[in-house]
Amino acid sequence: MLKGFKDFILRGNVIELAVAVIIGSAFTAIVTAVTNSLIQPLINSFGSAEVQGLGFRIIRDNPSTLIDFGAVITAAINFLIVAAVVYFLIVMPINKINDAAKRRQGIDPTVSAPTTEELLAQIRDLIEAQSKVSAPQVNESAVPTATADVKDTGSSQPTDGGRHQA
Repeated sequence: MLKGFKDFILRGNVIELAVAVIIGSAFTAIVTAVTNSLIQPLINSFGSAEVQGLGFRIIRDNPSTLIDFGAVITAAINFLIVAAVVYFLIVMPINKINDAAKRRQGIDPTVSAPTTEELLAQIRDLIEAQSKVSAPQVNESAVPTATADVKDTGSSQPTDGGRHQA
């Protein structure tokens, strides 16, 4: 039981995720300090004399009714900075490392995997091929046919478009 847990913990994905969470938490504090100390004051400079920041009060004498657009803009900038750093410092290098590992294994990383539609078409073709092989052979000379009244449309579908009349 402990061996399975040890294998789970030592897998690359779990370790990478733990490192990413720790680095993300530490970096979020830095980005928050930059946005609160540098960016937020710049955004707040666009506010009016009655309101501190970019926003307005719904009820003039009630500070809890402040709609603060500056805080929303700051949060969006904060998110974009964190997302950009995570992408350029974590995701992009890991993708390059994975591509290099695929090249060493002889796999071309530029070749895309087949789409769902392509896979389903391959499955359909395999099933059709298997059904033709496993279908019982009928001796056509022993089966009576009435060809005088039947119009051959070249299709196994009903000629009435699937609608049956009573």
